[in-house]
Amino acid sequence: MEIEKAAEIGFCTGVRRAIEMIERAAAEIGPLHTLGPIVHNQQVVERLARFGVAVADSLGNIEGGTMAISSHGVGPQIIEEAEARDINIIDTTCPFVRRTQAAAKKLANAGFSVVVFGDRDHPEVQGVLGYAGEKGLATIEVPPFESLSQRVGILSQTTQSFSAFHRFVSAFVEAHLETVSELRVVNTICDATRRHQEAALELARRSDLMIVVGSRSSANTRRLAELCSALVETHYVETAQEIDPEWLGGHVERIGVTAGASTPDEVIDEVISRLKLMQ
Repeated sequence: MEIEKAAEIGFCTGVRRAIEMIERAAAEIGPLHTLGPIVHNQQVVERLARFGVAVADSLGNIEGGTMAISSHGVGPQIIEEAEARDINIIDTTCPFVRRTQAAAKKLANAGFSVVVFGDRDHPEVQGVLGYAGEKGLATIEVPPFESLSQRVGILSQTTQSFSAFHRFVSAFVEAHLETVSELRVVNTICDATRRHQEAALELARRSDLMIVVGSRSSANTRRLAELCSALVETHYVETAQEIDPEWLGGHVERIGVTAGASTPDEVIDEVISRLKLMQ
């Protein structure tokens, strides 16, 4: 049985940057809070806790000191409130997320309705909507025209798949092109997400079984599992202990392993080690 890792796997540059910033800050200034988990991975959160990094569910739970904004970013209202309360801010927002925030703000200021293709409950999307203000809405379905203005800008959550974004934009054009006076589409899917997805799909096409590793709260990891499952039997695990030996029975000769952008290298290595023991 052959076990192969995807060519692009695990931490992306934005996640690695965020974790390094938090570790450096904790070493220099001592205990601090993050507003929500710095990334969507419990193993990372637990490791940072050993450095004195605690997770706060809301700004109201942070009394002074230092607060880190997660790689998913936040809306401008959160930053303004934190500054008004004299909370020191460490901003680890992913550069690709920051680009999406800037695009939303620019479109809204120009009078466009801002449609964000993505999960409206995800922290990244909520932050982007903060920059769009009253002109923003998030959805995975084409919205009715009554909720839009004559000028519409479409963005994407950075971790969506390009194929899904393409289908959404095509459906929007089909439904509303005759009605809108101007339509702008900004491809805000991050390059690392695209490379992870392409590498996972390439491996899935050559594999009898795919193992996708990462937190179930991670949007980009869920997307990898969805894409791979359309091609081959796929199992989504958070840790090596979740692997069921029965998955490896039958005619499984090649197992592909991929992982989300917030999955630590050591978790991926543990999954591969367990698979090798089961051979």
